[in-house]
Amino acid sequence: MPRKPTQPPLDIYQPELLDAPRPGSNLPEFSVTDISRQLKRTVEENFSLVRVRGEVGDCKYHSSGHLYFSLKDDNAVLSAVCWRGQVGKLGLRPEVGMEVVCTGRITTYAGQSKYQLVVESMAMAGVGALLKMLEERRRKLAAEGLFNADRKKALPFLPNVIGVITSPTGAVIRDILHRLSDRFPRRVIVWPVAVQGEGAAAQIADAINGFNNFAKGGEFPRPDIIIVARGGGSVEDLMPFNEEIVVRAAASSSIPLISAVGHETDTTLIDYASDVRAPTPTAAAEMAVPVRADLLSKTLTLGARIEAAASRMIKEKSERLVMLNRSLGDPARAIEPLVQRLDERSERLVMAWKNYLKHRLGGVVEASGKLRHPRDVLQLAGQRLMNCSQKLDANMKERLLHMERRLEKLTAMLGVLSPRAVLGRGYALIYDSKGHLVTEAAKLKRQDAIKLELQDGSRVAVISD
Repeated sequence: MPRKPTQPPLDIYQPELLDAPRPGSNLPEFSVTDISRQLKRTVEENFSLVRVRGEVGDCKYHSSGHLYFSLKDDNAVLSAVCWRGQVGKLGLRPEVGMEVVCTGRITTYAGQSKYQLVVESMAMAGVGALLKMLEERRRKLAAEGLFNADRKKALPFLPNVIGVITSPTGAVIRDILHRLSDRFPRRVIVWPVAVQGEGAAAQIADAINGFNNFAKGGEFPRPDIIIVARGGGSVEDLMPFNEEIVVRAAASSSIPLISAVGHETDTTLIDYASDVRAPTPTAAAEMAVPVRADLLSKTLTLGARIEAAASRMIKEKSERLVMLNRSLGDPARAIEPLVQRLDERSERLVMAWKNYLKHRLGGVVEASGKLRHPRDVLQLAGQRLMNCSQKLDANMKERLLHMERRLEKLTAMLGVLSPRAVLGRGYALIYDSKGHLVTEAAKLKRQDAIKLELQDGSRVAVISD
């Protein structure tokens, strides 16, 4: 249970009691809550609606959706807060270093014993500050190469489908459709977006990316060209077209893009990133398509010129043909001498061919007289073969006889040199137990078995000594 206060609380909303002295003191005594409430009431009554100009610092978007930031100048800092319901209605997105004018009320925050500005609306502090911010942003994006001329794409001569990103309720879309209808009717796909206020920049960037993501053969055809358009307005009204998200989407578009934002004197950052800048939305429609009547007229003119050129060429060729015909004369007369010469050459060729055949036939007859009958040739070859065979037989017999005599001599010499030839004179061949011929006595030991081979047989013996 809460403790019962030792004395009743002071009702600070009763002014007559503020100056009432406490027992034992000449000054009234307040609790912290009481004094905080009185300060809050005093501040809010005197600063219920104020406009404060300053530079944005410590800007923070809370996860709850509230915006906390501070306003500062050379000598002081003022805390500020914008509740979630008002953030979307500010019309611009504050950034650190931006000079703004905020409208709201001053209140106190007892939890930290400080005062703060509750912001209800916000505007740039003059056009000069806004233009300075835009120039800094332009330099930053230009340094990244988003505005380079080599990134620009050529517009198609006659697009089949045109994508338009603009507000569906303004006069801009009606002007574009009317101008396209007058020049060359084409299929138009409108992507409706908000063209000013909170969230407009995100919608415009999503529309540019959305057109680029259209697949071939999908529900909607992929545009051949995109027009981003909006009517005139103040610098603050055109701010969505200066946001980085929009500029980067325009620079990365693979579809040629025409920017037509504001009047001819208005320039936004999307104009630098687009492939072509149109001074007005109507001019963008004129850039997108040619004039159909002009094309038909030009086509008819070119067709007539082609027909006239063809007729003139045929006439010139005909006249030249007549002149050449006159200079050549009658072709039949020019061919007659050639035909006569051809007949003469034909007769000479026939005579020459007959003489050649006659000469070759005489050579064949003469050669045939020198030829022998095949029977005589075979008989002569048979006789030569028989003579060669007889000579071969005689040579073979003589060679065999010579080889036989030589073999007898070698046999006699072998018999004389054979070691077995001396066995008849009392010699013997000695073999050890392994069948090796023994030639030295030192290789035999006592009790070794030996084999003696004599002239008429062999005997086994044992070495006794």
